[in-house]
Amino acid sequence: MPDLFAPLDKPGFIKLRNRSVMSAMSRSFADKQHRATDQMRAYYEKRALGGAGLILTEGTIIHPSGDGWVDVPYIATDEHAAAWRPVVDAVHAAGGAIACQLWHMGRISHSDFTGDAPVSSTNRAAAGVNRQNNKPYDEPRALEISEMPVVYGYFADAAARALDAGFDAVELHMGHGYLADQFLDAQVNDRIDIYGGSVENRCRFALELVEKVLAKVPAERVIARISPSRFMGGLYEWPDLDEMLAYFIPALEQRGLRALDVSCANSPYAETSGRMVRKIRPIFSGVLMAGASLSLEDAERELADGAIDCVTWGRAFIANPDLADRFRTGAELTPFDDSMRATLV
Repeated sequence: MPDLFAPLDKPGFIKLRNRSVMSAMSRSFADKQHRATDQMRAYYEKRALGGAGLILTEGTIIHPSGDGWVDVPYIATDEHAAAWRPVVDAVHAAGGAIACQLWHMGRISHSDFTGDAPVSSTNRAAAGVNRQNNKPYDEPRALEISEMPVVYGYFADAAARALDAGFDAVELHMGHGYLADQFLDAQVNDRIDIYGGSVENRCRFALELVEKVLAKVPAERVIARISPSRFMGGLYEWPDLDEMLAYFIPALEQRGLRALDVSCANSPYAETSGRMVRKIRPIFSGVLMAGASLSLEDAERELADGAIDCVTWGRAFIANPDLADRFRTGAELTPFDDSMRATLV
């Protein structure tokens, strides 16, 4: 069975030099025009020089209506894409691969960022305070059915723009309570039309989104991130979890999707993503990636068991730009601490 340092060469997906993946983590270091910067180039380059097999960028906004984060990069225009080109070129020169995570935050936002009411599956505001501006989340506007193709187009156009800028792949962010997840999650989606109610209806938005993107860019260069189980002040899962997975995962593969990133957002792996991949693996033949600060031994065990094909790390890559090489050589890891969030090194 493959280990962490074996190349990934699986039909239907891009080739990777090894199976270590730097997870997408938003860092707020874009310039005021939402362009990638030289500081960001150096940050991602270090992780590629340090041996990462695949780098998933921070969430990258596809259109201003999807914003909700301070100093977040965009890929909404050709100018934004051009600003990413030096980052991509540096990662490639260091021998790595890089995917652009495409992000629309939906109701997890505020009009301070969008200029108008955020859009969602619902018109109910998210609970709590937006830590990006310390204000309660704005009341969103439920998308009209006629608007759905426009949103899909934002994703598809951003995907094409990213590949034109040299990215090896794109990742559709469909988890963590953001826009697509606001349709998938019965605790949020209160629609009574064809996009709400039944499992099939709640999956419709995400499936149509995938179809639109795959009609514009090659399937082997698309990843979808989902988070059906995660911790949010306790274990948080789709209410009809098994029924959702049994319908949604095969439907994604039937539409041509070949790679899934099962994310649990700083949650215990065994209780969240580790359980999910064991439900997903029997019904999905493509590339599965997951992880949550696993030790090297635990990562190798997941690969050897065939539960996943690649292992993601987040904060460990912030603390250790050369994380993959440290694993390879047995070097000690630098522990993560919260002060590292404020720097980009």
